[in-house]
Amino acid sequence: IYTRECLLALKAIIMSVSHKIVPVRKYQIPFFCYDNFNIAFLWVHRKRIIVGFVEDKKVLSKYQTNRSKDRVMTMKINPMEDIPIDTIKNNIKKLIERYTSFLTST
Repeated sequence: IYTRECLLALKAIIMSVSHKIVPVRKYQIPFFCYDNFNIAFLWVHRKRIIVGFVEDKKVLSKYQTNRSKDRVMTMKINPMEDIPIDTIKNNIKKLIERYTSFLTST
């Protein structure tokens, strides 16, 4: 019952961090991109919502280029409990800072 409302709230929280964050659909799930970099996604698994924070493989250092996949950190959200807004926003801000520094260094 509360899953849909929680997903909409999470979408609003993620998009409120920066006006450059764009919602897209990849792999049949909602993703959020920042300057063509994957930054986050939402997934529902057994009535729990999973927020994934994606560190795009394009920005990994030269020493880590043997990685063929993006790094993903996940956070489980119970729709019946409060959403940890500050934690989500801080994770998104850290990723944006990393992407911004990567873009300015290239």
